[in-house]
Amino acid sequence: MSVKIEPLGFPWKTRDPFLFCAFHKDDYPASNGKMGPADSLTGRMIGQDFQGKDGWNMYHGKDVPGFPTHPHRGFETITIAKEGMVDHSDSLGAAGRFGNGDVQWMTAGKGVQHSEMFPLLKQDAPNPLLLFQIWLNLPASSKLVEPYFGMIWNENILKHRHTDENGNETMVEIVCGNLADNKVMAPAPDSWASNPANEVAVWTIKMAPGAQWTVPGVSEGTNRALYFYSGNMIEVDGKEALVNSSIEMTDFSDISIKNGNSESHFLYLQGKPINEPVAQYGPFVMNSQSEIQQAITEFQQTQFGGWPWDTNGPTHGADKGRFALFPDGKEEIPQ
Repeated sequence: MSVKIEPLGFPWKTRDPFLFCAFHKDDYPASNGKMGPADSLTGRMIGQDFQGKDGWNMYHGKDVPGFPTHPHRGFETITIAKEGMVDHSDSLGAAGRFGNGDVQWMTAGKGVQHSEMFPLLKQDAPNPLLLFQIWLNLPASSKLVEPYFGMIWNENILKHRHTDENGNETMVEIVCGNLADNKVMAPAPDSWASNPANEVAVWTIKMAPGAQWTVPGVSEGTNRALYFYSGNMIEVDGKEALVNSSIEMTDFSDISIKNGNSESHFLYLQGKPINEPVAQYGPFVMNSQSEIQQAITEFQQTQFGGWPWDTNGPTHGADKGRFALFPDGKEEIPQ
């Protein structure tokens, strides 16, 4: 059998070179004018709210949902914000507001602190959030590289469209990886994805009802999986899969997808494995327990450069648009 189908959990299970994928889907209400929810927070475990009450979470946020300052070392985060906004701030002095299809790529390397808050900007309408955060491992040779912060704006993401013989469209948004004649290099210079030989691909896929499309084959040994998070039913190489399924492709040839009778959405992850030991303790991912202990000690001693912001979960103002402020002081606004 060319595919292995399992139910999605939280976080989503991935295979080397990926560590996992956190999927956040929150139906936030209108804003209270301070970028928090207008609804009451009574009954929530504020600071540790993952209950999904009323279809949304505060996570570790107290007034604004999100994840206040926390450290990372030894891997990368790829954050795809399909709906809603994310306010980023980090210990490098970098900051940004991104969303509605934008992607942030951050190499933690030798150590960085960052916060990721979800500001609710609409006071007269709901503020839905749909976000993937993918943890991509770094090889031992790159575990302690300098941290990197980069943005891929939605306007610059290549969108590959395929129309099948019945006129039904599949659209693939290419965060990284090659597809057909679209050649996209990873934005992070020290990433495992920056070497095309590693065949790393991160795509989001939308299929119209009844659409048919073929995932191209890969080199032997490359891991790849399809995460079916919205829709009803599909056939993958002739095997039926229902929504909220993880579909691991267990051979390396072309794999056909036939969509059911409703629009379907997927995340696709692909890459050759790093094939090194993985030692993980919370936000630190190294190759051995002694390296984990070293990471903890260094963070305690240095705070990975400290925290230059006034609060643990900075937001960037209710009227601010999408932007990126880089560690060198350069500011970028999507065009």
